[in-house]
Amino acid sequence: MKPLTELVVDYIASEGFDVVDHIALEIPDNLDVACHDPVRLPEIVSGLNLDDVDVIVLSACVQMPSLPAIAKVEALTGKPVVTAAVATTYAMLKALELEPVVPGAGALLSGAY
Repeated sequence: MKPLTELVVDYIASEGFDVVDHIALEIPDNLDVACHDPVRLPEIVSGLNLDDVDVIVLSACVQMPSLPAIAKVEALTGKPVVTAAVATTYAMLKALELEPVVPGAGALLSGAY
């Protein structure tokens, strides 16, 4: 929803990052968020302004399935993609002193970082 999206954008900006563009999917029910088809995400991203963007936050919702779209969005845009689930996985693996590598889960979990 737009108010939640604005809250997330404001938080990211408060951490020192410039948010170039964003979109709210306007899905009011969390169960419906979990049912969102990740195949739609690359098309949604294609409508964003990606000029001067270093990374794409594909989803800030841990309940939204986005893993199947990460590689496609990275291939289409040439930019690394992160999601709430990917960032959480990365942090958990690092905290457990495990190698933060998950094949097919995007640049952050590629082993490059």
